[in-house]
Amino acid sequence: MSDSDRPLLFNGKKAVSIPPGALINSDPLDFDLPALSDLAISIYLPSTPDGITTHPGSRTTSYLKSGDVVSDAKISGASEVDHWYFINGVDVLAANSAGSVVILGDSITDGRNSITNGNGRWPDYLARRLLAPKNSAQVAVLNEGIGGNRLLHDGLGPNALARFDRDVIAQDGVRWLILLEGINDLGTRAKANERNEKTATVADIVATYDQMIRRAHIHHIRVYGATILPCEGSAYFTPEVEADRLAINQWIRTSGEFDAVIDLDAATRDPQRPSRLSPAFDSGDHLHPGDAGYRAMGDAVDLALFSQ
Repeated sequence: MSDSDRPLLFNGKKAVSIPPGALINSDPLDFDLPALSDLAISIYLPSTPDGITTHPGSRTTSYLKSGDVVSDAKISGASEVDHWYFINGVDVLAANSAGSVVILGDSITDGRNSITNGNGRWPDYLARRLLAPKNSAQVAVLNEGIGGNRLLHDGLGPNALARFDRDVIAQDGVRWLILLEGINDLGTRAKANERNEKTATVADIVATYDQMIRRAHIHHIRVYGATILPCEGSAYFTPEVEADRLAINQWIRTSGEFDAVIDLDAATRDPQRPSRLSPAFDSGDHLHPGDAGYRAMGDAVDLALFSQ
């Protein structure tokens, strides 16, 4: 057993049953958790449930083995899968001066095509940068990226507007929101008829941004708008999609509705061909950045936006 192994309890008991779709908090745990450290959580299931919650794009390996091995320091012979199961998040006790920034996004925020087990998502790079300056060292970064997420229609998970209260408002200590959503709304429009969906227009997307800003401001959360990255060369790209992306980005930059703008489009685009990702930042699918691109995104955020 590892010296850092600690049992989680639920109302003083070692076991808990979770109703479908419900969220259960464990009892508080006296456990020192240094910033940016890796945390392993083991779960034993006496039987296989009918359905489970999962994070398909975890970019992190989980280990599966039959039997109760939750206290084994090394789970020899386990099967490896690059998904997370059941765990929604980890809350920590912090000083009253601490706060968190939620990044609401899609697979680009989820870290698609970043190195597995490398913590190379752009929110990871931002989190590491925030630790250095004294006036932002108490800012936590909450990655609320879901692959395929859209503003107006469901995908692999609920649409961003539907999950807003759960993933933004209800998060502990949230003071800031970075919103990077919209490319999937634009890119999937060609199949709107097949999906029996209303086509997402520029006006629809802008109106959804406006709703999120209003709802966040009611709870005294500052909202930073991130411009949508270019996608020429990907299956999403058409001249119409590009025109609408530019129109949306222009609104983000100039409307004055956001408390600040984070220009990730400018940080990642090819200067010679702005409708494309820079070759140095492209993972190869012309839609998702690679590791250098995610680093550039994390570096593009002005840390002064989170001064305490």
